[in-house]
Amino acid sequence: MRPPGQTVMVLNGPNLNLLGQREPAVYGAATLADVERLCAAACERYGYALDFRQSNHEGVLVDAIHAAGAAQAQGTLAGVVFNAGAYTHTSVALHDAIKGADVRVIELHISNVHAREPFRHRSWLSPVAQGVMAGFGVRGYALAIAALAED
Repeated sequence: MRPPGQTVMVLNGPNLNLLGQREPAVYGAATLADVERLCAAACERYGYALDFRQSNHEGVLVDAIHAAGAAQAQGTLAGVVFNAGAYTHTSVALHDAIKGADVRVIELHISNVHAREPFRHRSWLSPVAQGVMAGFGVRGYALAIAALAED
């Protein structure tokens, strides 16, 4: 089990600010605020602080990954739960940021991307992620936080 007192960064990419209204049949009815509350409760269970972020801009996400790597190197960050949205399937820059920052990342998808369109089957993040969580709805966030705590 990881030491308590650290932070978990939960990083959300493009269009996740639209949770609850965008394709509820795929992503459910929970809003991003609901996800943040769920993550805060999961972090509290493990003695973690929560750094919860969302951006529609790739460079902002790259900067957050760089900051996470620095915080992990200082011992203040347990890891990152990263739902990169569509950037999962397109962003070599995010792959390189994770690899370069040497940060623990759990790749997260609300839906089962492997049961969806073929273009969603390819992830640029999986090769540099510690693990991948997909298809558990928003409760996957809490499961990913548990994985960071118990590994």
